[in-house]
Amino acid sequence: MPSSSFYKTSARRCLAVALALFACGAVARAQQPTPTPPEEVITVESNLIRLNVGVVDRQGRAVTSLNQNDFAVYEDGVRQTIRSFEPTQSPFSLVLMLDLSGSTLSFRTQLRMAALRFIDSLGPQDRVSIVAFWAQRRVKEPRVVNHVETLADFTSDRKKIFFTLQESIPNGSGDTNLYEALRSSLDALSREGKRRKAIVVLTDGVDTMLSSEDRAATINAKTGEEAVASIKPDASAKLNEVLNAADRQGVTVYPLALPSGDLKRLLEYNRQMRGREPRDPAFDDPTPQQVAVYTAARARLERLAARTGGRLYVINRLEDLARQYAEVAAEMRTLYSISYQSANATARDGKWREIRIEVARPEVVARTRPGYFAR
Repeated sequence: MPSSSFYKTSARRCLAVALALFACGAVARAQQPTPTPPEEVITVESNLIRLNVGVVDRQGRAVTSLNQNDFAVYEDGVRQTIRSFEPTQSPFSLVLMLDLSGSTLSFRTQLRMAALRFIDSLGPQDRVSIVAFWAQRRVKEPRVVNHVETLADFTSDRKKIFFTLQESIPNGSGDTNLYEALRSSLDALSREGKRRKAIVVLTDGVDTMLSSEDRAATINAKTGEEAVASIKPDASAKLNEVLNAADRQGVTVYPLALPSGDLKRLLEYNRQMRGREPRDPAFDDPTPQQVAVYTAARARLERLAARTGGRLYVINRLEDLARQYAEVAAEMRTLYSISYQSANATARDGKWREIRIEVARPEVVARTRPGYFAR
């Protein structure tokens, strides 16, 4: 979680925020904003482009009986040759990432139980790794210590995973080092060969380092609107490092966003806690920087899901946690995997390559990541 005057004056109240805010809400799907070129781009000289593809009918029901001949892949409008195809039953290598910053302190037991149910919903051949992450601030150097701990390496041994979740969750707290943990998890997935790959990450999305950069960029803003306009969330080097690593491997990312990443809900809760006390700007009026930091954090989660072909799930109630984990597991069991060698692979121009999937059956819709940058 970011450090700000909002938290400095309300630390005790904020310990209960994550639990209390599970009162209402629903699932939000990630949008696909117009891509902005990142500083780092994917090299496609000899790499296959790997896609996880979901197909649904008009009622939104998954279609899982298709074969390779039912699909056509287009890059920048040009049909590509499919090199490999895996049906929905093929196993995944998956990283389950758990945010153990201060935003999850009040419901670690529920987190553990929901994660156990998620693991139980996966296929028997799926290989799972459990990663916990949080960051601690210190007075002496180094001022910030990043914790990205692999609690269980990739395995299909369910007993080992269950034991890890029941007995080996650290007592993390403090800040959120989301993008450092994502980078580490993608490095681990790169050693899983050509298997289908995914990341499921529970977090509020408010990465401490990026939040500091966002506050610095908005230092002269007088209003929330000015502050939000001062930040381009998708231009973040850390975010684009993660996106390009995911592009190279065809990793689909499913963020589950905690309510502590929603500034409006935090302020509403604080007003409820204060009851009839006089109005206090420290609680009632967010600074322009706070508005921008939280808006940018949520926008980055949306981009992370959209660019990788996943979905952003917004958690608003405690009971939603287990249900939405189950929804992610169910969606993964409906994904096809397709690989193709780009016909434009020699044109290393760093430009955006748009991907489109067509299915040779009426009244169905295919969804995958929208494209990638290439050099």
